[in-house]
Amino acid sequence: MVCMSSGTATSYALNMMEPRGRLFVRNGDDVYPGMVVGELSKDGSDLEVNPTKAKQLTNIRAAGKDETIRLTPVKPWALEEAIAYVNPDEAIEVTPTQVRLRKQILDPLRRKQFSRKRVSDIEDFLN
Repeated sequence: MVCMSSGTATSYALNMMEPRGRLFVRNGDDVYPGMVVGELSKDGSDLEVNPTKAKQLTNIRAAGKDETIRLTPVKPWALEEAIAYVNPDEAIEVTPTQVRLRKQILDPLRRKQFSRKRVSDIEDFLN
């Protein structure tokens, strides 16, 4: 799962993303476009997600609507784990406090164009 917006991750959005796979970010973590925020449980291409989405607040009260959100605890990456996990189109970002994964091309449109170009280059090579 790849982040598509910058901001602070919210528990509401992370709760919606959690059934799709394992998360790498916690509530309150700063995220940016191109950052890998989770691993999909199904194999396939990257899924663009918005972990900064906030719950819409209204003045209409409803019984039982505000449920407590419980997220699975996130284990921080060790550098060795990140090196073993990283894909060819990703990079490892190491700061004094965190180890993060991100895409080499942060812009989602350019990333899609590059992957299409790479597939067409492979097809040309095979023909």
